[in-house]
Formats: sequence, structure tokens, C-alpha cells
Amino acid sequence: MKNREHFQFSTGVIAYPVFFVLTIWLVFWFEVRFGYNFSKYGVYPQTLKGLRGVLLSPFIHGDIKHIYHNTIPLFVLSTALFYFYRHIAWKVVLLGILLSGFLTWCIGRPSYHIGASGLIYVLVSFTFFKGVIAKHYRLIALSLMVIFLYGSMIWYTLPIEKGISWEGHLAGLFTGLLFAIIFRKEIAKPKKYVWEEEHFNEDDDPFLKHFDEDGNFIEIPEPEMEEELPTINYTFKKDKFD
Repeated sequence: MKNREHFQFSTGVIAYPVFFVLTIWLVFWFEVRFGYNFSKYGVYPQTLKGLRGVLLSPFIHGDIKHIYHNTIPLFVLSTALFYFYRHIAWKVVLLGILLSGFLTWCIGRPSYHIGASGLIYVLVSFTFFKGVIAKHYRLIALSLMVIFLYGSMIWYTLPIEKGISWEGHLAGLFTGLLFAIIFRKEIAKPKKYVWEEEHFNEDDDPFLKHFDEDGNFIEIPEPEMEEELPTINYTFKKDKFD
């Protein structure tokens, strides 16, 4: 059964992403201010102690460059998540942290894996594949925007650069895809604006004809072309001698 909540703005759409970002910056500030190093609380694969990093690693970053590169994608993607998928947003975030972290623990190299990039890959993957699976034109547009902004991140799921946890990125990518499949029926009904209801006729738009009233993609069969028979015209001219 499909979720019928509307796409709509609420305080949480901005408040929760801001909370995530402030939390990771507060942790980083605490490390710098008091001289701590929390890297040892990251994911250390295939050790019992390393399991604590499954929950803690997204809040730990190695340096200012690391946290800066994660801040903007985390804010943008989590905002989109809470706007378009607020009914399941917390499930995606919390379960995404746990599952991607656990997969990193299973497949990672013997090193500390830290940072919010695993969660970011969960959000990129989920947002893209969810829009494709849902076949909703607004969600497809969101998927295309995500690929345009963050499509190059796919390369970092491969071991191409030293010091980057490609295992964490790969785990996040797989987790997002898995969630897109599991939550494929969870889709909000878009809220139409007054001007759309009163002045816009979808029958006049060749693109929107391919979507139903809920915005779901429908296939319109091509009209069959009837075979046109040749037309023969006869001209009769009366003989002048008759």
C-alpha cells in the first residue's frame, strides 16, 4: 500500500540536517580544542572492539578537509531525504548507518574507517535508485540532479586513492540500493498547487501524458497506423461526337 503523505516542507526538513552537521562539527571541535583523537573509535574490521565504530564512525573525521568535504553533501542529501521521503527518512538514516558500517566492518582493510561518507553514499544511492524504481517524475528529476551533482563519487567505491575508505563507500552504495528496493512502495503523493489544479491541463503536455494523477509513470501504447489504400480517381470525358 502506497504512502499518501504529501511532499511538503516542515521544520524537520531543515532542522534534522542542520543537527547532523552541527553534531559532526561539534565532535571535531572538541577533538581540536582538547587535543583528543577519536579515530580509535572508528570501524576496525573484523575485531570485536571495532564494532563500536559502526555507530560512532560517522561522527568522527580526521582533519578539516575531511569534514569539509562531507558537510555539504550530507546537508543537501539529508534535506532532500526529509523533504521527499520524510515518512521513511529516519529508517534510511539510522539503518543506513548501522548496515553500511557493519558491511564496512565485514569487508574493510585492517585500518580505522571514519567519517560520514558511508552515510552520504547511502543517501546518494537511495535517492537515485528510489527515483528510478518509483517512476515518479519529480523523484526522477531528483535522481538526475543527484547524479549530476554527485555522480563522480562512484569512482571512490574503487581502490583508486590511498587513505580513502572505498570499502565504506561501496558498503554505503549497496545499502542505499537495498533500501530503494525494500522501500519501493513507500512513495508520497505530490501536493499540487492551486495554479496547477486550476490552470494546468496535463493533456496539453506531451511529457506529463506519460504520468497518472499521482505522478507515476505509465506506458502509453503507440497508436496503430492503419494501412492506407491507394486512391484511384477516374475521369470520364464525354465524346463530342455522341
